Amino acid sequence: MTASKRGPSERVGILVSRYNETVTDRLLAGARACLAERGVAAEAVDVVRLPGAWELPFAARELAQRGCYRAIVALGAVIRGETAHFEYVAGEASRGLMDVALRYGVPVGFGLLTCDTLEQALARAGGEAGNKGFEAAAAALDAAEAARGDADPR
Repeated sequence: MTASKRGPSERVGILVSRYNETVTDRLLAGARACLAERGVAAEAVDVVRLPGAWELPFAARELAQRGCYRAIVALGAVIRGETAHFEYVAGEASRGLMDVALRYGVPVGFGLLTCDTLEQALARAGGEAGNKGFEAAAAALDAAEAARGDADPR
């Protein structure tokens, strides 16, 4: 990981799985669009690509330990197959990401799709069901603002 250490109020880390890259590239585009829309400069965003969803919690911990990220966004796609592998990867990656957020006090936007089919995943990665990468980035920023006391009181 090559993300640099800078001020905690400006940096956002995005972790993206290379597995199911057709889907995760679209999630990444959505997350980048959200961050740009919310005023996060492109140079304040560190993108780390990982082999798969299983590695997301480890990488999130590594970024959170640095103390320089206001938020982390985890993007991946686990698509159900014919074995129990789906349950193990999806469940443990989800748990690990929550553990990182709670332990280090850094919001981790949950952009890990857990779908039955590739078609469902694509629908959630910029298709008719929206872009969960965009939504995960928005949620992470909202949580970071709430932690700082900057939340919208609505």
